Amino acid sequence: MKIKKQFSCTNCGSVLSKWVGQCSECGAWGTVEEEAVNASKIQISKAGTAQKLEQLDAQVSEKSRTPTSIEELNRVLGGGLVAASAILIGGDPGIGKSTLLLQLAASLTSEGVNCLYITGEESTEQIKLRAQRLEIKENNAQILASTNVEDILATIDANKKDIRLVVIDSIQTVYTGELSSSPGTVSQIRASAHELINYAKQNNIIMLIACHVTKEGQLAGPKVLEHMVDTVLYFEGDRNNHFRILRSIKNRFGGVNEIGVFEMTSTGLAEVSNPSELFLMERENNVSGTAVFAGIEGTRPLLIEVQALIAPSNMPTPRRSVVGWDLNRLSMIIAVLGVRFGLNLSSHEVYLSVAGGLKIFEPAADLAVAAALISAASNKPLPENSVFFGEIGLSGEVRKVSHSDTRMKEATKLGFHRVICSKLEKSAKNTNITTIAHLSQLKGLI
Repeated sequence: MKIKKQFSCTNCGSVLSKWVGQCSECGAWGTVEEEAVNASKIQISKAGTAQKLEQLDAQVSEKSRTPTSIEELNRVLGGGLVAASAILIGGDPGIGKSTLLLQLAASLTSEGVNCLYITGEESTEQIKLRAQRLEIKENNAQILASTNVEDILATIDANKKDIRLVVIDSIQTVYTGELSSSPGTVSQIRASAHELINYAKQNNIIMLIACHVTKEGQLAGPKVLEHMVDTVLYFEGDRNNHFRILRSIKNRFGGVNEIGVFEMTSTGLAEVSNPSELFLMERENNVSGTAVFAGIEGTRPLLIEVQALIAPSNMPTPRRSVVGWDLNRLSMIIAVLGVRFGLNLSSHEVYLSVAGGLKIFEPAADLAVAAALISAASNKPLPENSVFFGEIGLSGEVRKVSHSDTRMKEATKLGFHRVICSKLEKSAKNTNITTIAHLSQLKGLI
């Protein structure tokens, strides 16, 4: 059998005839790698068999869900695990992927759902030691240390009547004997995931797959891997911080951008039922440069503290540093404040941080960021027990955002009775609403 070489892009999975620095399909740099493949004869396709057609309006039953004992995971998944679904979980090393999957398998087994935990990174003894550290006792979850896809599928097939959920930890360590390339390459990940997912869907088994990430934070492997699965979850957070955010990036059976909040403890991941109190736990009142933002993550309202610090600088280009927000959006807010508000920060360094390790993506945080910057520049605290939300345009106008009632109800529940935002159609009870149409109106509030 002849062995030939080909070049594949680790980002999009496209196959190239020679090595290039930039992939011609996705435009990524430094992602083209060499692979060895078997050169086989060209196969002539045989005539296929006509398939049965179905009507779009035909009656169909809803997919059955298996709720877990981890409520934060249920929220992210949209209510529980769907039968015959494939779920991909990614995150940085040490963030808690394996811990969450082991806790999930153990809890479901104790509830009568038979689970199989397959590891390609650890031995079975290491898994048992980790279960003891997590205080998982008297559990009948099955574990297997294997990396060959054919062996894994044969083992599952021999026990498929008793297995409803399978965990693969991780997809980068498994390989199929049909390809000669090493585990972790684009072709191996694509082929192995295809076989595992197809088997799970044909036999009504839930498949959870752990996935490594690259140094840029993207899921390692071909982009087609995310298209093959039904749900993509991603762990956010710093390993030096004990808070973990589980976010849904893709979900065919629920909403996207839903988050679940966990706390890493000595006995594993613990759920945080009220993350707003968590993110505001160490907040001090009457401190300049801090503003409370009433945000929405998926369908969950969150109160998040935004901190700003402004320091004089003699550098020609003062530094702008952001943690948990978009640097380009901060530059836009600074420019709008300079032109529309009269706050010139061209000779000052600007530092912005979102407390608690959370990342904010929605533009509704513009008003809270602007208020924190103005407070830091004037060294005056913002009004006590007040929250901010609203999008700022380039002309300085404050625009309406969605889910205003939900944001205000969460603020009122936690004792924030003053809301500063754009014009609203209706407001929550027992809440002092201060509406502003332009950024310049913040001068009278600080």
